[in-house]
Amino acid sequence: MSIRIVFIGAGRMASAIVRGLLEKNHYSPREIACTCGDDPTGPALAQSTGIQYHEDITAALHEAEAVVLACKPQQFTVISSDLVDAAEGNLVLSILAGTPLERLNNKFSDVRNIVRTMPNTPGQIGAGVTAFTPLHKLTSNDQKIVENTLSSLGNYHQVDEVDLDAVTALSGSGPAYLFEFAAALREAGVNAGLEEDLADSLTIDTLLGAAMLLAESESTPEELRDAVTSAGGTTAAALKVMEEGKFRELVKKAICAAKDRSLELAQE
Repeated sequence: MSIRIVFIGAGRMASAIVRGLLEKNHYSPREIACTCGDDPTGPALAQSTGIQYHEDITAALHEAEAVVLACKPQQFTVISSDLVDAAEGNLVLSILAGTPLERLNNKFSDVRNIVRTMPNTPGQIGAGVTAFTPLHKLTSNDQKIVENTLSSLGNYHQVDEVDLDAVTALSGSGPAYLFEFAAALREAGVNAGLEEDLADSLTIDTLLGAAMLLAESESTPEELRDAVTSAGGTTAAALKVMEEGKFRELVKKAICAAKDRSLELAQE
């Protein structure tokens, strides 16, 4: 059985994709190969999943139909010409942050298509969301490869490349905003007199439950917020402080800052 998909890079996101592909039976372990830089991630991924590890992935690329660029963005420039040549005719999926299709195409000019993606870290547990945009219209076979690969991380959406910087700012960086908010809730709970362990548990369960309710409800976030809020009550008092502190404006500024930085990175 020949190799069908190759991973250049074997870190957390690559590992999540590999495990998702195997769990959903899109590929067998023998059909997946990986390589890595000067670190133990590749051998470790191969040992834990049964896929193939190759220090030199060139021969495997000649067999494959798709390659996932999952190395660090700064490693992209040092990908060898031999490896690039071996990828000729492949479908290339990139999860490299801040690397536009034009730059990818300048290096991998002889592949059949290139897909730029923006996943987020909850993909490590299959609960992520990924936006993607192809260089050219995808064939039905390549569409299937892309959907199989990205569904291993969670949900996915096709977007125009011009939207990917905003996607990066919202969903790509978004988990960090939520983690910061969780830390703030925990800290505020402790400040209000709770033990830290209890404040931490209450924070996690509250955020998880609220997110699940939002996902399953047909109501908007505003409608769900209003359902919790009684006039003159405790929630109203807290929301008034947020409004006076221009909470939404602060979030808008944060998203804009992240988007602007994403645009800057694409030019570096």
